[in-house]
Amino acid sequence: METKEFLRRLTEGAGVSGFEDGLVGTVREAFGPYTDEFTVDTMRNCVALRRGAGPEPRVKVMLAAHLDEIGLMVLKIDDRGFLRLAQVGGFDPRVLVGQEVWVHGRRTLPGVIGIKPPHIMSDEERRKAAKLEELFVDVGLGPDEVGEVVATGDTITLRRQLVELQDGIVSGKALDDRAGVACLLECMRRLAVLRHEGDVFAVATSQEEVGLKGAATSAYSIRPDVAVAIDVGHAGPGLPEHEALKLGKGPALTIGANIHPGVRALLVETAKACSIGYQEEVAAGATGTDAWAMQISREGIPTALLSIPLRYMHTSVETGSLDDVVASGRLLAEFCARVDRAFVEGLPWTV
Repeated sequence: METKEFLRRLTEGAGVSGFEDGLVGTVREAFGPYTDEFTVDTMRNCVALRRGAGPEPRVKVMLAAHLDEIGLMVLKIDDRGFLRLAQVGGFDPRVLVGQEVWVHGRRTLPGVIGIKPPHIMSDEERRKAAKLEELFVDVGLGPDEVGEVVATGDTITLRRQLVELQDGIVSGKALDDRAGVACLLECMRRLAVLRHEGDVFAVATSQEEVGLKGAATSAYSIRPDVAVAIDVGHAGPGLPEHEALKLGKGPALTIGANIHPGVRALLVETAKACSIGYQEEVAAGATGTDAWAMQISREGIPTALLSIPLRYMHTSVETGSLDDVVASGRLLAEFCARVDRAFVEGLPWTV
């Protein structure tokens, strides 16, 4: 499956944190030709293993990108048949007003997110941002009918197709972090023609948006020697120029307390050797990514973070570059080909 088509199927699919099952088949189909073993664990992490050619015991490299997306949940059905909402993950309610959605009940229903029209708002209400408790989903059914299809706790996702803009730029929902999962596919495809000593575990993790849970459990189970999290990083506008990543200029390699300098150094060295553009991103404390959970699994795992530039994060029009996804996958494949026992045993804390 081509990377762009894979990304389209992922982003247009539904997989709110804790409810990622609907995407497992797509991931299995795409990764199957490039892996020796594909498993789905108790937490619904998708683990694709490509065995290395080195002597046993082989080193283990874990690459992790989260499969889940932020979404909504039915908090209750009011007496008019409107669905009141709870959040799963970090939406700003201001981006939800007027959105089209899918309600995943006994059958999937289209709906719209409504709010009181400005014509009948008070002056004070018009001056304030909308709050989640003021929003509702209208599926067009009355209170008796909607209760036959929808129940408290059903998930709701934004109804959005992946749109191709100019110069390889795409926009849609859930590129955070399904762009990262597409990057993993690109990496595994390239590893199929590269010699690598270590076993490579590409993991599409679950429940990142609600606490990095899938990364924590899968890292504990795999017990890798080296790990890299793949997530998205903030591209402009809205940030100072020196802080904003740029689309089409390659992935960002993070510097910070969450990052092992020796692993990052090999990523930088690999990027330079392969003429792959990269950017820098500074995270002085917690990165808020799967890297944060993997770093402290068991006795600690040398971990790095690769960030794919993304505009408008946690909205329905997240925007990124397919070129960055492909470049990131190529960089990770070449990195994995350079990780061997000597590298792992010689890892310094400073470089």
